[in-house]
Amino acid sequence: MSKKIAIVLNNAWQAYNFRFNLARSLKDSGYEVVFVAPYNAKYSELIRKEFEFCEIYVDAKGINPVRDFKTMIELFKLYKKHKFDVVLNFTIKPNIYSSIVAGILGIKAISNITGLGTIFIKQSFVTKVAKLLYKIALAYNDKVFFQNSDDRSLFVENKLILFNKTDLLPGSGVDLSKFIPAQKKKDGVFRFLLIARLLKDKGLLEFIDAAKKIKSKYNMVECQLLGAVGFANKTAISQDELNVWVDEGIVTYLGTTDSVQDVISQADCVVLPSYREGTPRSLLEACAMQKPIIATNVVGCKEVLDDGVNGYLCEVKNAKDLADKMEMMLNLSEDERVAMGKAGREKIVKEFDEKIVINKYLQSIAEILG
Repeated sequence: MSKKIAIVLNNAWQAYNFRFNLARSLKDSGYEVVFVAPYNAKYSELIRKEFEFCEIYVDAKGINPVRDFKTMIELFKLYKKHKFDVVLNFTIKPNIYSSIVAGILGIKAISNITGLGTIFIKQSFVTKVAKLLYKIALAYNDKVFFQNSDDRSLFVENKLILFNKTDLLPGSGVDLSKFIPAQKKKDGVFRFLLIARLLKDKGLLEFIDAAKKIKSKYNMVECQLLGAVGFANKTAISQDELNVWVDEGIVTYLGTTDSVQDVISQADCVVLPSYREGTPRSLLEACAMQKPIIATNVVGCKEVLDDGVNGYLCEVKNAKDLADKMEMMLNLSEDERVAMGKAGREKIVKEFDEKIVINKYLQSIAEILG
């Protein structure tokens, strides 16, 4: 009988867009795969075309212990029913609560720390609670993947995980057959594109200030935002704030899309002035499509960007420095930008291919199942 694996996340959109190739590779290797996430009318049904999908309740951003306990109860009932051999956890709540439930039931667990989130950027009482929960949960894991060495060191130094249980992944990897070099239509407009949830911690306010500076000097420049607005997050930008920026002509808001590669293809440079990252997918995908990038010199971003080679690093929380780097990018010749783009693609092929990530999972699952 084939071994049964659960892929557990806090939303179905991420499951479908980020973990589907992993699921397919597991299935091809003879495992039975089940997705576990909150229900979404579109993405849950897309998943069900190929895999079983089990709905659970997850309050992804809240800190209500009653709601989180409800998640644990649902996971407990589900795991007892399905008798999974391994659970693969992604995102904060599943990393914590799915790991604890798996540990109680004697199920093997692998978690993926994709980034530390807002609570680790600003130290608070919630940070202390999160660290305690992580310490309890990660003790039940057979393997914990980190997306950069800084995050791994932070967890080990804070005694949240033993070093010998950890390993590094090159982010979530990039599907190099999907994200391929693309020629932009020449229309005389230079486009800077920021792809992220609309949160202040993504450097959104710095991007707005930099956009004002650049647009006051250059006419044919467009600064675009692609990503969801209205998150239940302390650093979230409101729809009203966004509307003001759009009405003033500072940015063009593109909403959300399932075809991010189509948007990247029409950009000249992808920007991410984030305060901290795991390994940002937007930068990986932009580089894979041979687009030069600008990002902050912080954990997660600096692993993707070689300053002056495939883009420019800028100072964190410094709108003037970001604007300076955007201006430098604007003033490069087209040949220089093309060379940066090619260097980015080469780096992704060598270091961040999705196949590297998938193979690490296959190897780790085989090891823990003996």
